[in-house]
Amino acid sequence: MGETKIVVLDDAQALYAHAAEEIAHLAGEAVCTHGEFTLCLSGGATPASVYAMLGTKFLLSVDWKEVQFFWGDERCVPPENPASNFAMASRTLLSRLALRPAQVHRIMGERNPVEAAAAYEAELRSHFGLGEGEVPRFDLALLGLGENSHTASLFPGSPALHEADRLAVAVEVDDPTERNRVSLTAPVFNHAAHAMFIVAGEAKAQAVWNVLRGPRDAAKYPAQIIAPEDGDVIWLLDKAAAARLD
Repeated sequence: MGETKIVVLDDAQALYAHAAEEIAHLAGEAVCTHGEFTLCLSGGATPASVYAMLGTKFLLSVDWKEVQFFWGDERCVPPENPASNFAMASRTLLSRLALRPAQVHRIMGERNPVEAAAAYEAELRSHFGLGEGEVPRFDLALLGLGENSHTASLFPGSPALHEADRLAVAVEVDDPTERNRVSLTAPVFNHAAHAMFIVAGEAKAQAVWNVLRGPRDAAKYPAQIIAPEDGDVIWLLDKAAAARLD
């Protein structure tokens, strides 16, 4: 199993800046090593602030023409819907970049969830040139953490937590808004070179403790399932989110 690294920043703004700096650093390493940076984006308010910083203060720090953008999960809504993870990333970051359409690999949330999951899996297999049984290797997969300890759209008790063959699945989650979603599966996240959680706020402190210090029970604390065998996990926290840790 790869290394787990925990970094605690003074406040949310310091967290956003550190996360953006880390992303820019990993992008530079990947482009120098193999000519492109495959980045899997997450949704949520904290990543949105990081993306906004990448699109402003770090705009010249990344060779954006060599970045391939993917998503870890998506709500089943049209791409212009404010609830869409694609819409959020587009508003905060992608719209600021001179990208070719082929660099953006979105999940088509406007389609039937099962069809959208199958289409996204086909997109992943095509871009990464995958054979039967192979899994894509993202240079970096960004992840958030819900108050119920979920990550991506892998919620407590979800059958998707046990999926070992498919790369992307349709899920119905326990959320009053946008219950129908598409999510990458654990084997995909666990094949990433780097998986980075970015978590801010006192409301997430218990979930952080559950995942990092609580009993090992991924059905109850799904973010525990993220454990790359040949990669590392980076937890970037502000002091409020880390308050319950030793």
